[in-house]
Amino acid sequence: MNSMPSELAADTSRFDLPIEGMTCSACSTRVEAALRRGSGVLDATVNLATERAAVVIDQTTDLATLTEAVARAGYRVPTETRTFSVEGMTCGGCASRVEKVLRNAPQVIAAEVNLALDQATVTALPCAMDVHALRGSLDGAGYRLGGDTTKPNDVARDQAQDELARQRRAVWISSILTVPMVVGMTFQVLGYDDIHLMPAAEVLLATPIQFVLGARFYKAAWSALRARAANMDMLVVLGTTAAYAYSWYLLTVLGEAADGELYFEASAVIITLVLLGKYLEARAKRATTSALRQLMDLRPAIAKVRRSDQWQDVPAASVRSGDVVMVRPGERIAVDGQVIDGDSEVDESLLTGESQPVAKSVGDSVTGGAVNAGGYLEVRATTVGEDSTLARIVRLVADAQSGKAGVQRLVDRVSAVFVPVIVAISLVTLLAWLVVTMDFETSLVAAVAVLVIACPCALGLATPTAVMVGTGAAARAGVLVKDVETIERAPRIDTVIFDKTGTLTVGQPTVVEIRSSASAELLRLAASVQQRSEHPLGRAIVRYAETQGARLSESTDFRNHPGQGVSATVDGQAVRVGSRAFVGVAATAMPAGGMQEERGTGQPGTTTVWVSADGQALGMIELDDPLRPNAGDVVSRLRKGGKKVVLLSGDADAVAQRLGRQLGVDEALGDVMPDGKVAVVRARMNGGERVAMVGDGVNDAPALASADVGIAMGSGADIAMETAAVTLMRPDPALVPATFDISRATLAKIKHNLFWAFIYNVIGIPLAALGLLTPTLAAAAMAMSSVCVVTSSLMLRRWRPRG
Repeated sequence: MNSMPSELAADTSRFDLPIEGMTCSACSTRVEAALRRGSGVLDATVNLATERAAVVIDQTTDLATLTEAVARAGYRVPTETRTFSVEGMTCGGCASRVEKVLRNAPQVIAAEVNLALDQATVTALPCAMDVHALRGSLDGAGYRLGGDTTKPNDVARDQAQDELARQRRAVWISSILTVPMVVGMTFQVLGYDDIHLMPAAEVLLATPIQFVLGARFYKAAWSALRARAANMDMLVVLGTTAAYAYSWYLLTVLGEAADGELYFEASAVIITLVLLGKYLEARAKRATTSALRQLMDLRPAIAKVRRSDQWQDVPAASVRSGDVVMVRPGERIAVDGQVIDGDSEVDESLLTGESQPVAKSVGDSVTGGAVNAGGYLEVRATTVGEDSTLARIVRLVADAQSGKAGVQRLVDRVSAVFVPVIVAISLVTLLAWLVVTMDFETSLVAAVAVLVIACPCALGLATPTAVMVGTGAAARAGVLVKDVETIERAPRIDTVIFDKTGTLTVGQPTVVEIRSSASAELLRLAASVQQRSEHPLGRAIVRYAETQGARLSESTDFRNHPGQGVSATVDGQAVRVGSRAFVGVAATAMPAGGMQEERGTGQPGTTTVWVSADGQALGMIELDDPLRPNAGDVVSRLRKGGKKVVLLSGDADAVAQRLGRQLGVDEALGDVMPDGKVAVVRARMNGGERVAMVGDGVNDAPALASADVGIAMGSGADIAMETAAVTLMRPDPALVPATFDISRATLAKIKHNLFWAFIYNVIGIPLAALGLLTPTLAAAAMAMSSVCVVTSSLMLRRWRPRG
């Protein structure tokens, strides 16, 4: 391996990357080769002992390129991701500028900025994120990096509320000062030239609006100018300052003759309308995050906990795993846990979208944030703090809302050059009107109108607001979307693959028949083995044995054989429970009575489990897992929507085919083991199909992760929240087509918003340049453009899943 140069040239950088997954020298060689092949990489040396790579790069590459090279080699660079609030952003150009500054900061791998949330998500090497350096970089660019919002908190929400109140006060004060000038201007328009304010009164009213209430625009514009950038505030400052300064020029040159010819009211009205637009925009943006705030407000602040044999009120955040929490009627449950006393009905609608209360009694699990509707409960806490279901749901929704759609990156590039282009168009307009009319006043009015009408804010808000409202509406219905990319991929899905158990069936099988000449002994041995199994079929056998009064024995040498069955030693006998092929491997003979054919009762959900002891087949147990009532309707809806529906099952192929015929699926496949599900998904994807995999989120995790869109159906408390792109908070297959519906609606709203945001500028700017819009009308149009885009996004809140 080449040695790393001791001194680096001025145009190069050195990074020390931690690498995970290397186990031998061959691994380090592969990583080193992958890094050296990367664009802009001058040298790379990998140390297997320290699991780190020292890399020298030139100015054409960055950390993101290095991590991608490592990933392509089959290894991983660990990262740390945090989300910060950002102050001072006013348009899409600002967001692009902030993103660029953060990406260029030391040790930063990636950065994404969400204008609608005023947040930046930064990914860096672990323990290498220098917040002070990030804050200094943004300060130099004219923006301010706020606190860490990775964990939503009440302080951030209170600050947002205070900022909204400040904006409201500014609008009221500016409006009160502007109204007298507007009244005078109105009389002039109506032909009453003698009714207007004196020039001195206009100066006294317009000056505080321009330089006190409008100071925020000057500060933001100056910060952008210092950073050699441009933003919307610069357009407002240029336009209003030109009108204000020109009015002073007329007043100084003409004296009393300038009476009625001034433009103080124009600059005042422009600033007032922009302030109003910003306030309405902030209110609308707050409404787009209402779903996230509702989730954050679900956990009560105080919990009543039993400690030292006494009930004590303690902060919910301080409840420990194992604590017993009292939940009285009407109270919210403070923690995830298990009911140890009492029974009641629990309203989980805001968590799962389920409209009906769910009965809970001793032994049942409850979720923090749900409402105890009727009875008294005592709950033993099992999961608390940031690991609780509610906290994980909040993180999922927040992550999805802070992501960035692919189309938004194009918009960001447009916004970055938007303001300089508008300033150039304004100058051209001024010069063109001067050449044509030789009238500076007319030329200035047209140029100011161009500056004021342009609004890149609408472009910057079109995508994130639609995403926030869409993911929020989905969360209220019980559909948790993990990221923005899923919203873009879901409408293009053409094949939906269902795992059978727990998705299209209830997932709670029951024993319906035992076929054996010694059924009691067969049941006892099978249940003794299955005591250690977590498989739904195993639990069903154990429950049935308990109801029959079977005396179970302890088993040893227990082994789980994925997709085949389980084996163990019971009372000195080698017992196998599972498929016929698995049991038949050691079976030397089959019992009499028609057992040579593996057959069910004829019901679509019937599953057959074989049992053998010491290589001798004892018989079989038939279990029935009934279909969910709406499973057939869901399959029909998906097929009517143009999607192919495929059923996968680990049961015998004959069982899968019967079930498939009843449901009306396009294809049914049986005898599919867990790794076979992954193979089916990948084969179809390789064949050009866009695949969504629907499973229970545990056994199907590899297939969920492999699909274009993985949809995990269940409680939302298992590994589905880590592996699947979509988590359904209640086991209702109707939420599968609902996932595609809300994704399609959100994507359509993004396109709708972007169309009108572009059209607004395409039409408005030429009209202003041609002198067909006054600066006042231009300001009103500009102020309302962003409001209209956000309001359009808010219409997604009306979405509800069909059925």
